[in-house]
Amino acid sequence: MAPLSWLLVGLGAIARKRIAPAIQSSSRSRLAAVCGSNLEQAKAFAQDFAVEGVFSNLNEALQDSKADAVYIATPVDLHVSMALESLKADKHVLVEKPLGRTATECLPLVQTARNSTRVAACAYYRRCSERFRHLRAMLDSDAFGPLLSVRMMYASWYNPGPQSSGHWRVERARSGGGPLMDMGSHMFDILIGLCGMPQTVFATVEHTLQPYDVEDSAAVMMRFNTKTLATANFHWNSHYWAHELELVGLEGSMKWCPFDSGLVTETMGSEVRTLDLPPAHNVHSPLIADFEEAVCEGRSPVSPLAEALKANLLLDAVYRSGATRQEVRL
Repeated sequence: MAPLSWLLVGLGAIARKRIAPAIQSSSRSRLAAVCGSNLEQAKAFAQDFAVEGVFSNLNEALQDSKADAVYIATPVDLHVSMALESLKADKHVLVEKPLGRTATECLPLVQTARNSTRVAACAYYRRCSERFRHLRAMLDSDAFGPLLSVRMMYASWYNPGPQSSGHWRVERARSGGGPLMDMGSHMFDILIGLCGMPQTVFATVEHTLQPYDVEDSAAVMMRFNTKTLATANFHWNSHYWAHELELVGLEGSMKWCPFDSGLVTETMGSEVRTLDLPPAHNVHSPLIADFEEAVCEGRSPVSPLAEALKANLLLDAVYRSGATRQEVRL
């Protein structure tokens, strides 16, 4: 089978550091073209990665690049419209997370993907990680007994200047929200992959310190059908950095601290052991590999759009609870 030919749309830091290298390092893919709103920057990006096709207009890129698949790595406000255009052009589509700013915005895209013969996925790459697969297998085997609680925490300082390339993340119209959308979407996706969707959500969503119009902190409590409780805290207003997940069952627990790297701590009764389940050198490489296999084998990718939509449904409930100060039932 010929390598999967990619058009990369959106040429920011994640495209340069992770996506383009992941595509180029795969023997089953090739980066055929790039598309960015600034043509001169797109030309420089293409030169750095030895890419022939350079575009500043998506319609032209879809028509002329002859790519099989499109990776959309733009700000969130463009995800849905660009993914719809790409599917309608009969391309496979991989969209950066979160899928969109709201679930309502995402629904037409999810429906179009359902009716398409093309593969369409969202870039929730942590579902491809060894630590997620290990924990998922532990839960499937009921190793921890009845699940009692899940605790998640993310804290950092994020205050990009107005001229920063990352300033769009703190513009609600472009990002949809603050740390809930940016890191919370990833962490909620993992929670959903482990526990399913919560039954109820109660949240406090605050703007306490930072000079932008999205939240800089949030605290969330979730209850599941199994009576499992989950808590999550997200902060962009702390010079302390934290990124953690801890799962506790009747018989044992597992802790990812940090969430993506370092040793995993597994406790069963009084026995504590550490597991080395490191991330891939480029965390997007397993995601690209999964997508390639889905196209080749005609199977579902690890995060199809209907599954990615669940994180947006949960985020919507969190924001609604934060606005009304009431529990929201999903």
